[in-house]
Amino acid sequence: NLEEFLNFKQLKTSLKEAILLDYYTAGFWWAKEMNFSLIQLSGFMDLLNFLLENLSDKHMTLGDNLKELGKAMAGIGETDSEGTGDLNFFSIEQAKAVIDYL
Repeated sequence: NLEEFLNFKQLKTSLKEAILLDYYTAGFWWAKEMNFSLIQLSGFMDLLNFLLENLSDKHMTLGDNLKELGKAMAGIGETDSEGTGDLNFFSIEQAKAVIDYL
């Protein structure tokens, strides 16, 4: 289960672990409800982790983190692969839904 994957050992006593589990679980189930493929689901979970690390490790502001999200989503839907982001396995509609969710 996700708790074991995240290697949480103190879930019952650690508020931080409980919050992180909720964060990733909510994201996972939202992505499943969107019928994302396995690669899309993996990419979305990576994105959740990326944005959280920006906040916790790099202490980015919300505005700066949204700019990073924009950079990550840049180029989705373009046929020219040059200059596109790493998340071009999402459709434009899916990318808009991801941005709305986040």
